[in-house]
Amino acid sequence: MSLIVQKFGGTSVADVECLRNVAKIVTNAKKNGNKVVVVVSAQGETTDDLEKKAFEINEKPSKREMDVLLSSGEQISVSLLAMAIERLGFSVISLTGWQAGFKTEPNHCNARIKKIDTSRLEHEMDLNKIVIVAGFQGIDQFGDITTLGRGGSDTSAVALAAALNADLCQIYTDVDGIYTADPNLVKNAIKLDSISFDEMLELTTLGAQVLHSRSVEMAKRYNVNLEVLSSFENIPGTKIKEKISMEKLLVRGITKDDDTSRIALLNVPNRPGFAYQIFSLMGKYDVNVDVILQSIGRGEAKDVSFTVPTSQMKLAVEVLEKNTDAIGTDKIQVTDSISKVSIVGAGMHTNPGVAAKMFEALYDAEINIQMISTSDIKISVLIDQKYSDRALNALHEAFFE
Repeated sequence: MSLIVQKFGGTSVADVECLRNVAKIVTNAKKNGNKVVVVVSAQGETTDDLEKKAFEINEKPSKREMDVLLSSGEQISVSLLAMAIERLGFSVISLTGWQAGFKTEPNHCNARIKKIDTSRLEHEMDLNKIVIVAGFQGIDQFGDITTLGRGGSDTSAVALAAALNADLCQIYTDVDGIYTADPNLVKNAIKLDSISFDEMLELTTLGAQVLHSRSVEMAKRYNVNLEVLSSFENIPGTKIKEKISMEKLLVRGITKDDDTSRIALLNVPNRPGFAYQIFSLMGKYDVNVDVILQSIGRGEAKDVSFTVPTSQMKLAVEVLEKNTDAIGTDKIQVTDSISKVSIVGAGMHTNPGVAAKMFEALYDAEINIQMISTSDIKISVLIDQKYSDRALNALHEAFFE
């Protein structure tokens, strides 16, 4: 008998028809002789609607109360799905994150899982029940509800699969797998049979929204057998694993991130420690810094540019403006109409010419590159945001057609 963890996103449980479809998928897995644990997200746009209601009442609600509010969306989903499964004649129980044993750090709205007490889950499975768990949530040492951040249900599912030593973790969504690019933006995008953990982690951190990056990181750490597949089509999905079969694809995926802003600090004093002063401030306020570029300098000064999520740009600038004496300059420039476009592939570092091919494709598409960042398995460029879709298609044509 195998143990399967199945996760269903908001679109998969959006209405009654979707819930009944999910109930059939779950019960079919049970009919095949498996133990089944299900993780569910809030229905459709429920989380967005709850956030909107909160901000109508209070422009700056506390994170604790936001967690109490937002966690209710998943609780609605698990109870409705349990009812749909009961209707099919199966024994089932729904559990909140804290009932399922999720213990987290006391960091509201973006908590990390510390451990999972699986005793309740194992007890219910021993009673031959299908167990449905509210994703995205847990409880801290003070007994307060916490949430794991947007996309946190993916992380809940992978964490459960690791804690229960599950044979398979299936992430059901509204797409049928991982593609070489967003099929909504690139019409000839190719579905991948498999992709490595490292490649998938790069794609998720660079803008691909199929999976939550923390879920991929956890799956790699605990070697969880992970698969992404469609809840609407009964076809094989994409398997994510440590090692994949050798293929001719040097590049596995192309993605973009429009949530990117560039901050430039001009005439920063050329002295030891200035970079530490800047980026320790960003770290202190939990600002996520990505691409960093430092100029050669002019005499005793240098220019430093770096990117942050647009959602954190205002905070980053406020912090820098309050600390101009420490960083040595008050000349701060901000550009928020840019995109980060990236190619990812584990075969890139052993094959020369990939960067040249990327830059040639962008040149042919008449797209100017503003900054470049590289690693062993990815190359990212910053470009004008209005050209991001054109860049995706140009790069896909260069590497896959």
